[in-house]
Amino acid sequence: MPSSSAAVSDDPLLQRGFLRTAIVHELLRDAVARLAKESGHERLDVVDAGGGTGGFAVPLAKLGHRVTVVDPNPDALAALQRRAAEAGVTERVTAVQGDSQELPALAGEASADVLLCHGVLEYVDDPAAALAAAASVLRPSGVLSLLAAGRGGAVLARALTGRFAEARNALTDARGNWGEGDPVPHRFTAEELEALAGGAGLAVQSVHGVRIFCDVVPNGADEAEPAARAALHALEAAAAREPAWLAVAAQLHVFAARA
Repeated sequence: MPSSSAAVSDDPLLQRGFLRTAIVHELLRDAVARLAKESGHERLDVVDAGGGTGGFAVPLAKLGHRVTVVDPNPDALAALQRRAAEAGVTERVTAVQGDSQELPALAGEASADVLLCHGVLEYVDDPAAALAAAASVLRPSGVLSLLAAGRGGAVLARALTGRFAEARNALTDARGNWGEGDPVPHRFTAEELEALAGGAGLAVQSVHGVRIFCDVVPNGADEAEPAARAALHALEAAAAREPAWLAVAAQLHVFAARA
C-alpha cells in the first residue's frame, strides 16, 4: 500500500471512480502476467465479451496484449476506440459489434488466451448456455475472468437502506432479484458461478469477493480522502480472499481454466 497521500493520489486504481474495480484490475493484471510467463508469449490474445467502453481492455492493451472487444452497443464501442486512441493502443484494440452469445463466430473458436466475461451473465436469458458458448473461444491453456453480481451484496445493500421487503425478495427470489424496478435481472452465489463454470468445461481456480465494503460506506467510497481510499482498498483486498465474505459481496470474481 502506498505510504503517503500523494502516492495514493498517483495510483490510478485508487482515484475517484476506480476504487470499485481496483481489485479486479489487480487480479487480472497478475493472472495475465503469470499466463504470459508460463506460455512464453509476451503478448496474449484477449477477448472481452461485453467490454463496452474498454475499462479493462485498454489497460490490458497498454500492457502489450491484443484485445478484441465484442459488445452490442455501437456508442460504447465508439467510446472504446476514442479511449484506445488517447492511450496510444489503437493497433492493439479491435472493436466488434455483436452479442456475447455470438462470440464464437465473431471472435473465433480457440482464438483467445484470456476471456473476460464481466457483467454479462446478469443480463442473458440462459447464463449456462451463454457461458458455454463464450468459453469456446478459449485455447486449451486459456483462462476465463468471470465477474458477476452477487446475491448477498444486494440483500445487504437493500437492508442497510431500510428496504427490508426488497432485501427479502433478493434473498428468496430464484434469480436474486429484489423486485419491480431492479435493473439487474439475475444475481448469483459463488456456488452458482462455480457450477456454471464447471458446466462450460472449466475448472475454477479461485473465487474473490468484490465491492464488499465500497458500496455500503457512508457518504461513498469515492468521496473519501486518498489515504482513506487506500485503507478501504487494503480492507477490500484482505476480505476478497476470505470465503466468509463472499456471501455479502456486491460482485463475485471467478478465475477458471480449461479442465
